[in-house]
Amino acid sequence: MDSRVNEAENRKRNGYNCAQAVACTYCDLAGIDEDTMKNLMQGFAVGMGGSMEGTCGALVGATSVLGMINRNPQKTVKATREMMQDFLEQNGTAVCKELKGINDGIVKRECIDCVKDAACLLEKSFLTE
Repeated sequence: MDSRVNEAENRKRNGYNCAQAVACTYCDLAGIDEDTMKNLMQGFAVGMGGSMEGTCGALVGATSVLGMINRNPQKTVKATREMMQDFLEQNGTAVCKELKGINDGIVKRECIDCVKDAACLLEKSFLTE
């Protein structure tokens, strides 16, 4: 399979929230049409409901796709843990407001880069099965 990271980036640049950008890019692999996936992911914008308090939406989107691809809780949890660890190592945090530097004024990662990171990690997780 060719990488779809650029496709996820384009979706983000064209009005999709971070969760939607990642999840909709891989919705065919998850067996869900794009409209349904986009609706499922709409509440995960800006760190969960716009609060910035939650996990990065791009990671939520990637995890959601993993669950649909794997359909196996143990496999999904293991792959999600690995994605999370890799994301944390790369970015220092997975919390939206920390990534955006709300508390300390230091932006750790822009949304577009989080989308690309999550898409790469998602592809890594199902390409190495």
